[in-house]
Amino acid sequence: MRFTPIAAAALTASSAAYASPLQARAATVDELVGYAAGTTGGGSSDGTTVSDCDALTAAAKAGGVIKIKGTLKDCGIVKIPADTSVLGVGSDAVIEGGGFQVRKVSNVIIRNIKFHLAPEGKDLVDIDASTQVWVDHCDFSSAGLVGSKDTYDGALDAKHGSDLLTFSWNKFHDHWKVSLVGHSDNNESEDSGKLHVTYHHNHWENCSSRLPSIRFGTGHIYSSCYIDNPTSGVHSRMGAQVLVEASSFTNSSRAIITNLDSDEDGFATSKDNVFDSESDTSITQEASLTIPYTYSVDAADGVCAIVEKSAGVGVVTF
Repeated sequence: MRFTPIAAAALTASSAAYASPLQARAATVDELVGYAAGTTGGGSSDGTTVSDCDALTAAAKAGGVIKIKGTLKDCGIVKIPADTSVLGVGSDAVIEGGGFQVRKVSNVIIRNIKFHLAPEGKDLVDIDASTQVWVDHCDFSSAGLVGSKDTYDGALDAKHGSDLLTFSWNKFHDHWKVSLVGHSDNNESEDSGKLHVTYHHNHWENCSSRLPSIRFGTGHIYSSCYIDNPTSGVHSRMGAQVLVEASSFTNSSRAIITNLDSDEDGFATSKDNVFDSESDTSITQEASLTIPYTYSVDAADGVCAIVEKSAGVGVVTF
């Protein structure tokens, strides 16, 4: 694993954790932080390098470490097994016209891959009834905010009691319904007490909604950049507890909202965020949650420059 000069230049240190008994430490671009801490994926072996759909499908059946080289088109939805890392080689690993499903497994890592245009009605990455999943330094997009919002489903979704998730240093752009955590108002029995997810140092631009949307679960969103998102941003619903901190919102309607499109409001706390005049919030209930891990924030007034350079593919390479 190596760092580009851009990544090295973006390492920062900053302030302390909210409601956490632990002392904050310096952030880096190549560290697993948050609810998915302890996830190891396929370990440290050299693994198998694949450059076509058949090879990817075969490697996915075996698991372990899978390295994707180049652009793989129209592979369909590939099921990722437990104890697996899927890593992009260099800066040009692309899954186009396909996606990954992580279903009823644990201990999965997905890093340094560009996902573009899922099959119609499908997610680019679908995490279903799974635990300990880290998605890091990826890029997610579709065709932009054109056509029907239902042509493509989510970019990165988690549902059916999934738990212990970290989504970090990703770029989300040009997509309608981006990241759903908890798929239904009627799924409390399966989701309650689960759906713990950390989103940090992500870049969200030209996305319509679900940035993310969280039902029933516990969400921690920090040091992220939101630009030109027209419908809604961080959406806490159905009693979810969500802390949003040290993030920047520019031209982002309903940047944080708790009373939209569900039978019950969610809870949210906004801490040390910055909003421009076009970005508003609607928080009806303040959250009450304790963050159980050590983390460091980059201040909201400079975070967009950091994530524009150091999120997405080609920063941490394999």
